[in-house]
Amino acid sequence: MAEELRKYLTQLLEKVNGLYCIVITDRDGVPLVRVATERAPQLALRSTFISTFGMATDQGSKLGLGKNKSVICMYSNYQVIQINKLPLIITFIGSDNCNTGHILSLETLIEPLLKDLKMAVTES
Repeated sequence: MAEELRKYLTQLLEKVNGLYCIVITDRDGVPLVRVATERAPQLALRSTFISTFGMATDQGSKLGLGKNKSVICMYSNYQVIQINKLPLIITFIGSDNCNTGHILSLETLIEPLLKDLKMAVTES
């Protein structure tokens, strides 16, 4: 199951020009599935970096605007897009000029595959 998901994510990674990495983690930043090119920044793949989304989304929900769906961070050389699919978080890392809308549209392609992962995370 995990190998099939990894293969599918690799195909998606190759379809988006400038996308370097797709990581699916639990809310604490523990990676469950990761596909990356050699251009992916290693520091951004650490669980300490990825887990900050969980804290940020909790704080964002306190603003009274409702449940946070995603966070997009633009850096000088990279962009990081994290999508809230609790108990899972999907993280995309791409170049600074990668098409953000194209990355966001991958959510609909990945979401149907998350059912088994969500069950595994909630059971453990």
